[in-house]
Amino acid sequence: MPHSSIQNRLTLGFSPCPNDTFIFHALVHGKPCAEAPNFAEPTLADVETLNEWALAGRLDVTKLSFHALGHVLDQYVLLTAGSALGRGCGPLLVARENFPVAALPSLTIAIPGTYTTAALLLRMYSPDVLTTRVMRFDEIMPAIVAGEVDAGVIIHESRFTFQEHGLQLLQDLGAWWEMGTGVPIPLGGIAAKRSLGKEKIQAIDRCIQASVTAAFASPEKGMSYIRLHAGELDDKVIRDHIGLYVNSFSLDLGVEGTAAVREFLERGRQLRLFPTQYSRLPLTSNEL
Repeated sequence: MPHSSIQNRLTLGFSPCPNDTFIFHALVHGKPCAEAPNFAEPTLADVETLNEWALAGRLDVTKLSFHALGHVLDQYVLLTAGSALGRGCGPLLVARENFPVAALPSLTIAIPGTYTTAALLLRMYSPDVLTTRVMRFDEIMPAIVAGEVDAGVIIHESRFTFQEHGLQLLQDLGAWWEMGTGVPIPLGGIAAKRSLGKEKIQAIDRCIQASVTAAFASPEKGMSYIRLHAGELDDKVIRDHIGLYVNSFSLDLGVEGTAAVREFLERGRQLRLFPTQYSRLPLTSNEL
């Protein structure tokens, strides 16, 4: 199990999904900036595992869901680079049959992890949902098809393929969020331990930004690394995935992206999920 600052090298974790491997390829392989910190070999794990590790404070720099971030803002600060945030890219609530919204509280709904943004979006959309079942994101659609659950919240490349499984869209939760708030949907970001200090945190942020810039400049350069971790995804799905989740917000959250994250965290606080005192802490690295 990875632990913080092994042999004075910073520990780093991100997911094997194409958007993360695209973003981190240059950092892992080429040190895209002169001030690159000394990272240990990165740990790749599914985002819910990373969320749980963040709650335990295991990694110095980690990808995590914005839902999980709301629980750990006392330990971690959000970097301005590396986030998955945008429009038209949110989780989808799908089922075998077209259930009305009123039926949702009586259904068993699969979610891709307790601390995922998808799970919190479902709670925001339908606060009365009583029965959820945690599953790995790639097991949700087969479970719906098999009748093990009534519906599920799907993420990642599943949004491109759910119709092939005969499933129906009950609600695009990202579109629901965007319509209700006017801001993009914040899915996941990169956070660094506050204990690293302002100078090191901001240097890490600049290096991740340089890695994203390098990926945009030469998108094919990292494809073998991306394919290595993408499982059975074909190249079109990989490119669609990257195109959906990596954008200008991944380079820099900016004013709009930061406002979207604040809105998401504030709504979580209104549901009494996150400590209210965390709202007084600097949210992003450039606020330190």
